[in-house]
Amino acid sequence: MRAELLAALRTIVGNENLLHDPADCWPYGYDNSRREALPEAVLFPQDHAQTLKVIQFCNRHKIAVTARGKGTGTTGATVPLFGGVVLSFERMREIIKVDPANRVMVVAPGVTNQEVQKAAGEHGFFWPPDPTSAAVCTIGGNLAHNSSGPRAVKYGTPRENTLGLRAITGDGREIRCGVYTTKGVVGYDLTRLLIGSEGTLAIITEATLKLTPLPEAKRTLQAVYTTIDDAAKAVSAIMAQAVVPCALEFIDGTAIEMIRHYSKSDLPTGAGAMLMIEVDGLSASLDEAVKKVSDAARNNGLIELTAATTQAEIQALWNTRKALSPALRNVAPKKINEDIVVPVSRLPELTRELQRLSKQYNIPIVNFGHAGNGNLHTNLLLDPDDPQQMKDAEQCLDAVFDLVLKLNGTISGEHGVGIAKREFVGREIDQVTLGLMRQIKHQFDPNGILNAGKTIPDAE
Repeated sequence: MRAELLAALRTIVGNENLLHDPADCWPYGYDNSRREALPEAVLFPQDHAQTLKVIQFCNRHKIAVTARGKGTGTTGATVPLFGGVVLSFERMREIIKVDPANRVMVVAPGVTNQEVQKAAGEHGFFWPPDPTSAAVCTIGGNLAHNSSGPRAVKYGTPRENTLGLRAITGDGREIRCGVYTTKGVVGYDLTRLLIGSEGTLAIITEATLKLTPLPEAKRTLQAVYTTIDDAAKAVSAIMAQAVVPCALEFIDGTAIEMIRHYSKSDLPTGAGAMLMIEVDGLSASLDEAVKKVSDAARNNGLIELTAATTQAEIQALWNTRKALSPALRNVAPKKINEDIVVPVSRLPELTRELQRLSKQYNIPIVNFGHAGNGNLHTNLLLDPDDPQQMKDAEQCLDAVFDLVLKLNGTISGEHGVGIAKREFVGREIDQVTLGLMRQIKHQFDPNGILNAGKTIPDAE
């Protein structure tokens, strides 16, 4: 980047909030996808006004801009493919307002999910989205990817739990969208449009979050099954009855064995799959709710159904679930981590077919995830130094996506598209719809400076 451009950016954010030495910039050139590209500068805006000036300057000079939280994403969405500027929001960490009377919190994008939960909890509330990386991931990143986590099965994703946004379009216009109330139907719903757009339409600088009261009581169950198919059938049965669990997590037998040494929980041996089920609600009615869920979880393949009786046992179970992805990365550092979703009733068919594809292509496939939403994290374990295995894995992944779409599913539930899935988007979305999406992108970002090369494929 030319010296005069850097100097101008420095006058906007201050010398202490700009990096340009390659050695300093490299840590902001990759995310959890292991993809990387070197930005020409990294800026740390302090507030909305600075962000606005940066975007307006970059738009005038057609400088690529990539927004970033803490880089926990897995699809390369924050990798600066065209160099330019990375806007890191890690220093915009203000909790602007907590309004318990209206169940609302207003925050800057750099506040972490955990910080939001702590602040809400002090008033008896929580914000439902709870990604595995909640301790470090930012609200801006959660919104950019519509990242949710286990509680989405009952409480929904960021789209259902965000009332409004303040943002800056790619051509430097300030916008406010959404409402401060829980109902509102004036104008188009730009809030839901921006959430999940991966920073390709506008840069979010403030979010109005909808809070939910903390439940009085909670119960955690572990159900162990003979086969994956038995567990998948149990998921369908649980989700077909009246009590919606606040979490319904699936872990297949291969994953159980791989994480045994990383867990303090008493994991079953020789099991085909395991479900972690959490039920919450009023203390007076919780026993009945647990009974209904437990009855639905029982089928001929059930080996055991137990309840975690102490806080330590509950924490050990959830630590095991959260250790899955990093543990698998230790086993296979270059694993392919997919985030597929099918209708819950199709889960048994999905899991059967994934086992078949694993055998057909001789690629170990490990599955876990948010089964109550039909959302599985499907991991293809491979050695990237083996050319034949890489070729087989690519063909296997191709078949996995075809399978998901055949089952009326989607190729990404909460990880986003980024770089990793961009080439497959045309299989799920027809060309007319993609054309409209490109026009929307042009309206928000006519010079194409925001996160170029991500999410929506170029026109053929």
